[in-house]
Amino acid sequence: MQAIPTAIEGVFILEPKLFGDSRGFFMESYNRRVFAAATGVDPEFVQDNQSRSRKGVLRGLHYQIEQPQGKLVRVTQGAVFDVAVDIRKGSPTFGRWAGVELTGDNHRQFWVPAGLAHGFVVLSDTADFLYKTTDYYAPQHERCIAWNDPAIGIEWPLAAHGITEPILSDKDRAGQSFSAAV
Repeated sequence: MQAIPTAIEGVFILEPKLFGDSRGFFMESYNRRVFAAATGVDPEFVQDNQSRSRKGVLRGLHYQIEQPQGKLVRVTQGAVFDVAVDIRKGSPTFGRWAGVELTGDNHRQFWVPAGLAHGFVVLSDTADFLYKTTDYYAPQHERCIAWNDPAIGIEWPLAAHGITEPILSDKDRAGQSFSAAV
């Protein structure tokens, strides 16, 4: 596994080793020792989640004020643009974002440590999104930052994929400004 650092301290793009032949492929999607050696982080995962969404669905930017979740995310079918925003007060990269395209074909993964906001938009007709978390989902502690807050300035690749307006849940439509959230 190769861990590629991003503009945010502690956030990594991960490229697992893929072994393929005429029959298909094999890869370890997670190996604790390999992950720790590549990233310097040894998280304990307590929950696995999966979602399927259609093109244009944007989920996020979510975080929990208590029980913050580190997330190891990947796509098994389709394509998403995945984003992490540093909301850790005192961090040298506070307020910055990092993003990566995750697809069922590139097999990349994204490590988003606890204390960051997270979101993604679906770029393909559908996408299956899987993620491991380091703490349990706690809806009473969940918060949302507006996906398009200019203070963060995320460069979502919407137009390049024929998305004129993202599809949002009521919760995401009511996302707070970055300044109000942190």
